[in-house]
Amino acid sequence: MSSQPLVWFDIGSLSDIPVRGARRVDIEGDTVAIFRTASDDVYAISDRCPHQGGPLSQGIVHGDCVTCPLHNWVISLKDGSAQGADQGQTRHYPLKMEDDRLKLGLESCAVQESVSA
Repeated sequence: MSSQPLVWFDIGSLSDIPVRGARRVDIEGDTVAIFRTASDDVYAISDRCPHQGGPLSQGIVHGDCVTCPLHNWVISLKDGSAQGADQGQTRHYPLKMEDDRLKLGLESCAVQESVSA
C-alpha cells in the first residue's frame, strides 16, 4: 500500500446500492463500480474487466465476487483480481462508512495530478 494520504469522496449511502448489485461512479478519470453483497459488504473496483474491459457493474454478484457479463471471468471484489485459471487485475479502491455515508478513497497525489491536468 502506498504511503500517500487519501482524499475521501462522498459517494452516497448504502441504500443507494441494490443488494447483490452495483452502482457506477465517475471520479477522477475512472468509472468505479461500487458493489453491495448479500451480506451488505461494500467494495469498489474499476468498472473494467481485466480481460477485455467489460462492464463489471453489469455482472452477477455472488459471494465476494462478480462475474463479467461479456466472457464470464470471475473477479474478486476484495482486490480486483481474476479468479481461477484467468489472470489479471482491475484497480481496487478503499471504501469506508461514515455517518451512514460511503466514502471512496483516492491517493492525494492522484487527485492533485487530475486537478492540475
